Amino acid sequence: MRKNGSEVDNFTIPTILKACAQVLMTHLGKEIHGFAIKNGLDGDAYVSNALIQMYSECGSLVSARYLFDEMPNRDVVSWSTMIRGYHRGGLPEEALEAMREMRFMDIRPSEVAMISMVSLFADVADVDLGKAIHACVVRNCKDEKLGVAIATALIDMYSKCGNLAYAKQLFNRLNQNSVVSWTVMISGYIRCNEINEGVRLFAEMIEENVFPSEITILSLIIECGFVGGLQLGKWLHAYILRNGFEFSLAMANALVDMYGKCREIRSARTLFDGMKSKDVMIWNAVISAYAQAHCIDKAFELFIHMKVSKVRPNEVTMVGLLSLCTEAGALEMGKWLHTYIEKQGLEVDVILKTALVDMYAKCGDINGAYRLFSEAIYRDICMWNAMMAGYGMHGCGEEALIFFIDMERSGVKPNDITFIGLLNACSHAGLVTEGKSVFDKMVHGLGLVPKIEHYGCMVDLLGRAGLLDEAHEMIKSMPLRPNMIIWGALLAASKLHKNPSMGEIAATQILEIEPQNYGYNVLMSNIYAVANRWNDVAGVRRVMKEIRVKKEPGFSSVEVNGLVHKFIRGGIINWKS
Repeated sequence: MRKNGSEVDNFTIPTILKACAQVLMTHLGKEIHGFAIKNGLDGDAYVSNALIQMYSECGSLVSARYLFDEMPNRDVVSWSTMIRGYHRGGLPEEALEAMREMRFMDIRPSEVAMISMVSLFADVADVDLGKAIHACVVRNCKDEKLGVAIATALIDMYSKCGNLAYAKQLFNRLNQNSVVSWTVMISGYIRCNEINEGVRLFAEMIEENVFPSEITILSLIIECGFVGGLQLGKWLHAYILRNGFEFSLAMANALVDMYGKCREIRSARTLFDGMKSKDVMIWNAVISAYAQAHCIDKAFELFIHMKVSKVRPNEVTMVGLLSLCTEAGALEMGKWLHTYIEKQGLEVDVILKTALVDMYAKCGDINGAYRLFSEAIYRDICMWNAMMAGYGMHGCGEEALIFFIDMERSGVKPNDITFIGLLNACSHAGLVTEGKSVFDKMVHGLGLVPKIEHYGCMVDLLGRAGLLDEAHEMIKSMPLRPNMIIWGALLAASKLHKNPSMGEIAATQILEIEPQNYGYNVLMSNIYAVANRWNDVAGVRRVMKEIRVKKEPGFSSVEVNGLVHKFIRGGIINWKS
């Protein structure tokens, strides 16, 4: 175009930048950016907004934010583009902060901006914040009635927040329901495990002569995978075949993924084998299916076939396989994958780097994990959490606490997973005072609401230290109903410190929740045996016999020369790779 002498103006550049964003060609986008600066076009708001969008969609949010901050005059498009960029980049806190800044600057959001904001709150899944943004939408709408697009976004938000009553009210108020609004409402019912109501609404949609599109079917299949709705997933599969839908790769990927998440491995593999054309996504879906079923041998066998088929694995493939190695404790296999990643020149993003750090830490090589962590230029909360959890597993509680201080200094905000790792680290290292301080900081310092896992860590911490009465008092003061993990931690501590009376309290609660649990019955029997209470030992054994409690065989595994061998009593099962 330039060779022909055609003028490149502030309308041409945004079009080219949009194309760069669609194919993720950051390097070409940077060249266009340089051209705009040289020709004095970078000061144009239209060009600047297009540059922010290009950098955001190519994953360069730092560059996008720098441009945004340097803009002398930011319009509503600038703000909505930046918010959408943060949202799509998985940075909800930054998106929320941008929304606060926008409100402070008294800039009225457009409908597009409001849809981005509502979508953000849908992913945050906080119903109170959702109601606030709903009020903001109503205040800023020109008409009394909401448009279909913004109303559909609100329905999706309330569904993801688990408030189906509000979602249904909005849905019923729509004058004209599009296939998108029907899809969102039905998906909401499935997501909240109200599958029968979702099926009823699907039938109602067809009666209203609104027929599902491929996107509708895809969305519903994906939701079935999330909630384990196998029967509905199979019905949707049959609906696709009966109604002549084009069996695209996207549809096949969704079905394979759904079957994998529902542990229906045979159906996932049959569907995969029946596809003539296979892209990297469907290979990843079936490898993930085997990974979720803990079939490490089949997953790695498929990985070899993938390479033979000349399909290049990507970062998602490697994350799935590394997770398998982490679960199996297969350090040598994990190292082989690490070497493969480096030799193939695969892009190591923060997710893949975190998977590598996690694998090394949980497979026993904490020094290797730290080396990778220290090499990382960008570290998100997940990578910090992986490193702290790794130190906790290795009994290095003090190192985990030092890492926590370093993380806060670097400006990374801790989340609930952070504190689970820290409390575990304190528990394994016997740091009772430090553990209590961490719990107090989480609740009163950062205002995080403790989950059952946090209470489980605290009971374990106190129990290991012999503070059984304090652990019991914490259980009684919990706002949540104690589960097997909570009582199990107290029972194990009772055995450790030879306290049969506290053990009886814990065992009674456990047997009310799960009377068939063999392990806890045996543990209680052993507690009585240590205290020489043989009549009570006989009583526990008699009850076990009467209710026919069965023991599931335990197993051990060891990795030798790239093979993970699984040992059970009376035999050996190999996980080959």
